[in-house]
Amino acid sequence: MRVLLVEDDLLVAAGIREGLEKAGFAVDHLAAAEPAESALGFTHYDLAIIDIGLPRMDGHELIRRLRRRGVQLPVLILTARDGLDDRVVGLDLGADDYMVKPFLLPELLARMRALIRRSRSAVSSELSAGQVSLDLARRVATANGAPLELTGREWEILQQLMLASPNVVVKQKLVESLSEWDKELTANAVEIYVSRLRAKLQGCGVEIRTLRGIGYRLDETGTA
Repeated sequence: MRVLLVEDDLLVAAGIREGLEKAGFAVDHLAAAEPAESALGFTHYDLAIIDIGLPRMDGHELIRRLRRRGVQLPVLILTARDGLDDRVVGLDLGADDYMVKPFLLPELLARMRALIRRSRSAVSSELSAGQVSLDLARRVATANGAPLELTGREWEILQQLMLASPNVVVKQKLVESLSEWDKELTANAVEIYVSRLRAKLQGCGVEIRTLRGIGYRLDETGTA
């Protein structure tokens, strides 16, 4: 999953980024609303974390502009402001959740996962298809009841496919979800990860199908 973090306190941003990356998220950080608005116009993100007290344009105005443009990604406000009015304004402008600093990382991660699941119409942190199960909270995968060993990028691809199933995941979306600005991947690299993941899923009642020129879809095969 790729997250945009908009936070002008560089020390706070570094700590958040480190925690999210350890949890498996790809994180892009910007310290102001103006470049964040631009980035959200050309890059796919699964979630945005936005501080209110940004220089020049504040977080409220950024959220207002995004929603006016029809940008529907989940938005979590993370701020030192704890007044009721600030919370009400942020939520009314289109934010999906609100957390006050200081915060605990496990709660932030849980709220992020919940927002992403909700955006994909998934109600549980446990996903299953065929004989494959993913526990998003614990980042544990099993197949036919046994642990399924996945690399970080294999996990991300399988998670994206299971969250989207039975719909198609566009290849470019996978490329962007697996990338950061300073660690961009190619479409060919994604094909390699998909191929390795296919091999690990053999005999598990699921198949990753390629839709040429579009992307990938996870189908249940009816056999385990």
